[in-house]
Amino acid sequence: MIFKGFKFGMLLQLAIGPVCIFIFQIAVLKGFYAGEIATLGATLVDGIFITIATLGIASIINRRNIRICLKIFGSVILFVFGISMILSQFNIDFLPSLCMFNIPNSNDIFIRIVILTASNPLTIVFWAGIFSAKVAEENMEKKDIYFFGFGALLSTMIFLTLISLIGSFANVFFPTQVIQFLNIIVGLLLIYFALRMLLKNT
Repeated sequence: MIFKGFKFGMLLQLAIGPVCIFIFQIAVLKGFYAGEIATLGATLVDGIFITIATLGIASIINRRNIRICLKIFGSVILFVFGISMILSQFNIDFLPSLCMFNIPNSNDIFIRIVILTASNPLTIVFWAGIFSAKVAEENMEKKDIYFFGFGALLSTMIFLTLISLIGSFANVFFPTQVIQFLNIIVGLLLIYFALRMLLKNT
């Protein structure tokens, strides 16, 4: 069941999202170690989301008013991160505390990725739906759901570790101008994800 969860999780990872892109950028700018700290932060939040989904709390979050509030909250966070990232390439500090070049230690990296990953708590509803479908399709028991969720979480850790590795190599081989261009692209993608989340039907 762990392997089933892992395979399913890897399929989900192919739908590249803002967290993946952000971790890639951290690894490009700060190296593999920083990227791994971010990976741990993202995995921790995903683990919490999956646990909450298995406990059935998703039904509370699934209420329309709460979903709308969470969607706006997540969109604002992604938008602010994206704008800050783009402006920092032109030496403009929109929010100095969010500028990637102003990260003094690993604690700041961990906190930022936790905030970014937690910006979409509707993921809990998604996982709750997945678990419900699996229970219906495969007659899963409670322990099977836990193993399946663990496998999916493991895929997040491994995939994001690979992203960190690729980003750290990019840091070595890419000139400064290319890295700056990549940072602008990352910022634009975060803004795109923010707008898509905001405009998506609840």
